Amino acid sequence: MLASVWIVLLAVNIEAGDGQSVQMDSIKSGFVGSQVELRCIFVNSNPPVKISQVTWQKFLNGTKQNVAIANPSLGVSVLPPFKERVTFKQAAVRHRTPSLEDTTIMFSNLRLSDEAAYICEYTTFPAGNRENMVNLTVFARPQTRMTLTTPTIVARPQKRKMTVATCLSANGKPQSVIKWDTRLKGEATFQETQNANGTVTVRSNYVVVPSRETHKQKLTCIVTYNNERITDSVVLNVQYEPEVKIEGFDGNWYLDRQDVSLTCKADANPPVTVYQWKVVNGSLPSTVEILNNSLIFKGAVTYELAGTYVCAATNGIGTRTGLVQVNVTEKPMARGPPGGVLGVLGGVVAAGLLIAIAVTVFMVCRRQQKTRTNTDNDLTDLPPAHKPAPPPPKKRSSDLKGHLTSDDIQVLTLDKKLPLQPPYYDMVPSESIPFTNKPNSGHRDCDVQYAELDTASLAYSPSTRSSMHSAGDLVEYATIQPSSH
Repeated sequence: MLASVWIVLLAVNIEAGDGQSVQMDSIKSGFVGSQVELRCIFVNSNPPVKISQVTWQKFLNGTKQNVAIANPSLGVSVLPPFKERVTFKQAAVRHRTPSLEDTTIMFSNLRLSDEAAYICEYTTFPAGNRENMVNLTVFARPQTRMTLTTPTIVARPQKRKMTVATCLSANGKPQSVIKWDTRLKGEATFQETQNANGTVTVRSNYVVVPSRETHKQKLTCIVTYNNERITDSVVLNVQYEPEVKIEGFDGNWYLDRQDVSLTCKADANPPVTVYQWKVVNGSLPSTVEILNNSLIFKGAVTYELAGTYVCAATNGIGTRTGLVQVNVTEKPMARGPPGGVLGVLGGVVAAGLLIAIAVTVFMVCRRQQKTRTNTDNDLTDLPPAHKPAPPPPKKRSSDLKGHLTSDDIQVLTLDKKLPLQPPYYDMVPSESIPFTNKPNSGHRDCDVQYAELDTASLAYSPSTRSSMHSAGDLVEYATIQPSSH
């Protein structure tokens, strides 16, 4: 009988317990010094149970610590060290007859030590206790700054590396990431320090060899923290010795030229304070006037102005020199048109002509090849009746000799003596073929034929001789005219 009663009561408790719950956010976060809201809402049953008390607790490293308590009879109580920083959001909680269904608290002026798990616990009757928990994370925004190592950086002749700037991201949680943005050719070093309160300090130094080229260069530090980008920049102030050059000599100083001068130009930081002029193995001309950093040569140019001029420039860092070799000529040098421009134009014109010639030759060759191909195709395709007649067969030498008369031979007599030559030369690789009774041995119509003439026998024919010379001096060229019959 007693056992049955306990079973019924347990069943009622379980059924009642299933109707209540505590709703909270699982995760909340905030930055040091900011305010965060920790939500806690009690979902009652129907019929509702009675809320006896609500207790907020901090749970850290297995230990619970009371933060705030709301009791219908005793009212609201906030315990140290949260007394000045924790309040209940709903004013109804603080009434004489409080409403405790919403006991959300406001956490102000967060500290790193506030990071923990917080439990909201409801004590009810007859259902018992109901609770839930939220994890609070506290972030610390770092203090970021960028500084020059020294206000003024000096470039030394030894060209040693030195730290010129430092980028610092201090006491951040979580830690920051530092990067550099610059045109300088240097390198960065990084150092991380874990602080006792859980924050991290990141320091980065930028190392470079100071020089004239690094002066006025911009150096930017980029700090990335929780998807935030924090940038800071500095401009380097590098002091260096003067960089000296002498201007004014154009290579065309000739006798009697007027108004010539030399100017000493120096790039220096700080600026040059003293300029000094001298001539190597000599002295300055008597006609020169020193004006600031320039030499003004009065009057006409003479040979006295020739020499090696040296300018020494001095600033607070050091002294550097520059020199120029001055030559004086008797007459002015010829000045042609700007060679650079004409050279470019000439190159363009020449290239255009070459391209045009190449294209023309290519087109002509291609057209001739196409014409020959078309001609060959046309001849091949013609019927037998339209094909050109073959050339007539060559007459044999015997026939030609039989019909040759004195009228067919024209003799040209030259007054100038010429060396005797062989009767003929064969200009083709085949051997010569005289006028004989042999038949034509396979030569084509285009082969060259030559004949041996008996000039001695022709000499006795008055009709064929136009003049007489001695046997050693007679040189005659005979032209054979083919007989018309």
